[in-house]
Amino acid sequence: MGISDSFFNKVEKKTNVSKQSILDIASKLKDGDLKNENTIRGVIAELSRLTGKEVSKEQSDKIVKAVVGDQIPNNIENMID
Repeated sequence: MGISDSFFNKVEKKTNVSKQSILDIASKLKDGDLKNENTIRGVIAELSRLTGKEVSKEQSDKIVKAVVGDQIPNNIENMID
């Protein structure tokens, strides 16, 4: 199942991050190792830069732990509503 354009529109409206930027990050995740802490931290840093939102070390650690531990919901569209 693909992600709908309405999803990208919602994300762009809330974050000012373009669809292309999202697809570029998704490509990095697809090609990267999601069990590799450095890969996840790199994506976090890039998202932080794109959104202009600072991510603390504590927040970053929690995100890494959730991703590496497979604690991410399967349907991310529900997280944006």
